[in-house]
Amino acid sequence: MKNIKVLGTGCSNCKTTVRLIDEIAKENGVEIQLEKVEEIRDIMSYGVMATPGVVIDGEVVHSGGVPSKEKIQKWFTAK
Repeated sequence: MKNIKVLGTGCSNCKTTVRLIDEIAKENGVEIQLEKVEEIRDIMSYGVMATPGVVIDGEVVHSGGVPSKEKIQKWFTAK
């Protein structure tokens, strides 16, 4: 199971990112634990200055703007 955190204050881009990650994980049959992190202090602790940010298993894999479907797909198919 992948532990995924979406870092952002609740803007439409952050909500879209959460929705896309959830949809693509389900399409690929990948079990995830998806968490939304909205506290600025917590977001900054990851060193993310532009939201939305995405953290997978403790590693920042994206920040600034909605990730493409192709990029999200790679997160679930990479070994």
